[in-house]
Amino acid sequence: MLKGHFSSAGASVGYGDAKWLFPVGELDATVLQYRDAQLALDGADGASVIIVAPTSLATSYHLTQHALTAVRVDSLPGPVQTQIDAAIEAPIETFELIQIGKWNSDSRNYSLSEFVDA
Repeated sequence: MLKGHFSSAGASVGYGDAKWLFPVGELDATVLQYRDAQLALDGADGASVIIVAPTSLATSYHLTQHALTAVRVDSLPGPVQTQIDAAIEAPIETFELIQIGKWNSDSRNYSLSEFVDA
């Protein structure tokens, strides 16, 4: 099943430094969510992914509750790319995606019919 890039990510940006990405619904960029985000992230090398990392318990909760989102770096407006670039060590051009939110955990897919006899 899909695994997150939290251990293999090429860079991370703190939640506060990523404020330019929120709200993602208003971002003028290619934004993939849910299954589309999982597929894009699954197909990307971890080294080409920037993750948005929590900086406090509150931001950790927010990111955990946020839908898994992948933003294509090359589609970000110039000013947003500049802000994110300033917050990471490697040049932003070396990255493909920014991951917001957590991966779905591996778990058995239960059907409601399994609980009929319960």
